[in-house]
Amino acid sequence: MNGLTDNLGLLTPEFALAGLAFLVFTVDLFLPEGRKGYLAWLSIAGLLALIVLSLVMLWDEEESLYNGLLAVDDFALFFKVFFMGMGVFIILSSMDFVEHRLKHQGEFYGLLLFSLLGMNVMAQSRELLTAYIALELLSFCLYVLAAYSKDSAKSNESALKYIIVGAVSSAILLYGVSMVYSTLGVTKFEDIAIGLASASAVAPALWVGVGLILVGLMFKVSAVPFHMWAPDVYEGAPYPVTAYLAIGSKAAAFALILRLVAEGFVPAAERWEQWQLVFAVLAAVTMLVGNLVALAQKNLKRLMAYSSIGHAGFLLAGITALSTTSDLASNGVMFYLVGYSITNLVVFAAIISFFNMTGKEMIADLGGLADSQPFLSACLGMGLFSLAGLPIFVGFTMKFYLFTAVAAEGFLWLASLAVFSSLISLYYYLQVLRQVYIEPTPAGDGGGDLLAEHPALTRRPSLSLLTVLGSGVVALIWLGVYPRPLIDVIEAASRAVMN
Repeated sequence: MNGLTDNLGLLTPEFALAGLAFLVFTVDLFLPEGRKGYLAWLSIAGLLALIVLSLVMLWDEEESLYNGLLAVDDFALFFKVFFMGMGVFIILSSMDFVEHRLKHQGEFYGLLLFSLLGMNVMAQSRELLTAYIALELLSFCLYVLAAYSKDSAKSNESALKYIIVGAVSSAILLYGVSMVYSTLGVTKFEDIAIGLASASAVAPALWVGVGLILVGLMFKVSAVPFHMWAPDVYEGAPYPVTAYLAIGSKAAAFALILRLVAEGFVPAAERWEQWQLVFAVLAAVTMLVGNLVALAQKNLKRLMAYSSIGHAGFLLAGITALSTTSDLASNGVMFYLVGYSITNLVVFAAIISFFNMTGKEMIADLGGLADSQPFLSACLGMGLFSLAGLPIFVGFTMKFYLFTAVAAEGFLWLASLAVFSSLISLYYYLQVLRQVYIEPTPAGDGGGDLLAEHPALTRRPSLSLLTVLGSGVVALIWLGVYPRPLIDVIEAASRAVMN
């Protein structure tokens, strides 16, 4: 560390992001109804400018703000750029859907920007209460976004479940923080590691406190058995919000977990070995349950929900393998988050485009899609193959990298189980592609031909969705074949927390 500082200038990207959100809210008040689409472009332009600003201001910075509450380092910068870049593509994916199916576009984009602010602070947090506040900022925005289709009873029901489960998990997390503080008298990650390492015997209250923190965080990443909210919320939320839940909130939660474990538990090597078994069991159960239950799903959103749960299990396996002797596992987790997010963006962009054209969301409704939308079908197929971990896509590279790291740390059984779970996932991804490429076009609700009922299926996807699909496909192939530049950046970010 270069020393402790209270330099507010290093938080300029966060202040600017909050200002951008308020600007979107304000401009929305003055724009006529027919011009609300400009708000999406304003948000995109602001995020791109903030990415450049962050890179210029924070490159090679390594500071600890406010006596260790926040970190300004390569790890935080990596996720900051990653989150804001992801926000750009989420907005591009949602523009048509929001314009034609939702009201109050300004509030939608403003809430999305505020949720990105919460993600950025989560990646920077080095103290439990600061991380909790950032997590709640993200969660409150997601509660509202999940209920944004207020005319839909399913959306309202799922959002209510989300709020109740989210409130319970937040209460559990906060109670765990209070028990850790009551035992150790500290809440900073590095001080927790010192307290765990120096204690001759760990008090039961401390174990309970750490366990409650773990339970609260497992709710946020929808790990089994704390996953019950995910399928219902994914199904009821508007499609762009479902994509955001599957990609953004999961990546932010794992960024927080990665820093917490790397700085707060791994340095206390003897204690960390005792908790590794807990993480390993959670990972094993999560990957198996997520992929096995996905086999029975008929709804596209619910299928993607259980797919997301399965991938959370793979990421937890990477967390299990963190150690003081190697950065391989942390590199693998970060690379997996990037590859998974890019792949999911491609898949959800294709599904959103199909929904915009037809209003259908069942797997059976995809029958014959390849005949009317060959490019859309090809993008969906490549995205699903990448999620399954097939070469030449980034899904294969990220799984190979992560599973190798898990096996190298002595968890060969867990890596083998992850490979088996990936094989299970290939089956239900192929079931989707079977509908797209082999099954005939299903009859519509009125008994007629689906193409006749939905002539929009003969049109091209919108330019914004084509941008997401095209750039996403290029990225998932490029990173599958030549990931070295990204790995170099990830290794620098990983060293910031593992050292």
